[in-house]
Parts: sequence; C-alpha cells; structure tokens
Amino acid sequence: MANKLINQMGLPKSIANIFTARNIITAKDALSLTEFELMELLDVGMAEVAYAMAHISEVVCPPCQTALLLMEQRVRNESLAGHLPTRLKGLDEALCGGIPFGVLTELVGPPGIGKTQFCLKLSLLASLPANFGGLDGRVIYIDVESKFSSKRLIEIGTKSFPEIFHKKGMAQEMAGRILILRPTSLSEFAESLHRIKVSLLQQQVKLLIIDSMAALVLGEHDCGASRQQALGWHVSFIKSLAEFSRIPIVLTNQVRSQMGDESLMYSFQAQSRPTKEDIPVTFDSHLVAALGINWAHAVTIRLVLESKSGQRFIKLAKSPISPPLAFPFDITSSGIVLLDDNGIEMKGPEINNIHCQGPNALLNF
Repeated sequence: MANKLINQMGLPKSIANIFTARNIITAKDALSLTEFELMELLDVGMAEVAYAMAHISEVVCPPCQTALLLMEQRVRNESLAGHLPTRLKGLDEALCGGIPFGVLTELVGPPGIGKTQFCLKLSLLASLPANFGGLDGRVIYIDVESKFSSKRLIEIGTKSFPEIFHKKGMAQEMAGRILILRPTSLSEFAESLHRIKVSLLQQQVKLLIIDSMAALVLGEHDCGASRQQALGWHVSFIKSLAEFSRIPIVLTNQVRSQMGDESLMYSFQAQSRPTKEDIPVTFDSHLVAALGINWAHAVTIRLVLESKSGQRFIKLAKSPISPPLAFPFDITSSGIVLLDDNGIEMKGPEINNIHCQGPNALLNF
C-alpha cells in the first residue's frame, strides 16, 4: 500500500498534480515528509497539506479487524489447509482436527517410548481410502535407523481396521502405498529430498515421515557449529517442502541430558531453573529434546512422548492453537491408544522436561 500512486487515491486533481510536479509520486514519498516540509515543497497552505495527508493516510492504512473476524478467517484457512486425524480423540480435539498440513510436526522422546509406533499408525491413516477416513494417498517414509517393520504395520492395520485388512489383497495394497527410503548419510538424505520434491505431486503423496533427524545429523557432525549449519539447510528445505506440497510432515527427534540454563532458551516455553534440592534422587531422568533451539523454533507442533511414574504420556508441548496438555497412553496391538481423552494442562518446568525412567543411552547435542 505504501507504493500506491497518489494520483490514484481520489485527491482533487489540482492537489494531485502539484504532488506529481514535485516528484512526490507514491504514498511513501508523501508520508516520509513532515507537513512543514510538504508546505515548502508544494508551496501550498497548511489546510491543503493537512487534508491531503489525512486522505492519503486513510487510503493506505489497513482497515481495523475485530478478534471475531480474525478467528473466522483462521478457521477458514485451517479448513482449507486440512489435517490428518490421528484417531486419538483428545489429541485431535486439541489440534483442531489432527496433524496439520503444510507445517512440521515433531515427535520427541527417549528410545522405545513409541515414536515409531506413532509413525506407523500415521502411515496407515494417510494411505487408507477416503471413505474410511484416510487421505487415500501414498506415504514416503525415510527410515534412517531401520526401525520400520512391515510386520508391525500389518498387525496395527489388521487390529485397527479389520474391515479393510481382512479383505483379500488389501493388506498388500495398503503396504504398497508406503515407500521406504533408507539414506545412510546426509548427502544421500539431501538427494532423497530433491527427488521427493519432484514426486510429491506426481505420485499423490499425502504424508512425509522422517525417522529420525537426530540420527542423521549425529552420524556425520561432531562439531556443534558444523552440525547446526548442516541442520539449518536441511530444516529450511523440509519446511519449504511442507509449504509447497501442503501435506503433513512428521519428524522424530531424540533426547539428551539437560545442561545448565538452556531450558530457559525456548521462548515458547517459560520455566524456572530447578535448584539442586528440587531434583529427586530417583531413576527418573530429566531430559530435553536434541538438535537445539533453531530446530525447536522450526517445528510448529511438538509432541513429547515420555514415561513418568510407570505411565507413558503424550505431551502437546508446542502448538499455536492449544495450551500444553498431557495425555496418558499405552501401546497395544492396534498401536497407540489414549487412556483418557481429557488432557491434563501442564505448567512451568513440566512443559519442557522429558521424563524417562531407568538408564538410557543419551545424545549430547
């Protein structure tokens, strides 16, 4: 609006012509000067200058919007963007429909907590026919740590959707819609991303899963600076894939031990540093997500999977549309199931801390 031409703003021709003659062409040109400077340049009185400035300001100033109008616009945009329902009722309600399209969703947690189980279920949901609530598309699954199990995938499908998987040939058809890639280096991973960008539209891909980013970066970079530089390029490219294709992209991340005051670095999670006396002497380790602060800000949704006091939880730790919530869950033959759809609202240090009972192999990013 600042570059809008003054002679197209409906000013009287006599005034508009004076602006043009003095080479004041756009709204920006006029509004960059004071009224006294304009009086001197245009050689007109204060009344004419004040009238012209008020009119130009009114034309280029964006209209005021109510909170209700902004909310309605957001609802319309979200309905156009779409979601992949997780079939976990409480989590889907908190996310206004499920895993959102066009952004990055992160699953973070210690080994064995259920991240890959979650990814397998999402793969099935994206490949299901539309009349069964799926996206009726293909899935690209980048399996960095070779944890993908076709046997477990079919088991989850058979238990969750028996009406589909008990039909002859349907199990093979659903599994055939999931393309597995296993890059062994960051360079191979980068090549895979470029190929994926071409095939996203051609092959009707409806979901991209990367399991896991931390394993890729840790495998090649020991130095923090070079690691963050490599990670920065890849996360930028992955974000552009999400925005270009408008599909959900789910990435898994690992955990590491918490050091010093770094828990205060995340602007979307405010907490106070616990004192030494506040830390219980138990086997319950306090961990944080790997990959650093730049990565944390790149993801739109962060789901933390943890184990505390003998119970597993999914924590909605970061979301632009929901408060931090925790849902108890279990892993069954049909995949992850919530034990309670009413999320527990989290506050303070519990938002950022990741609990894991027992000894674990930790990463030091």
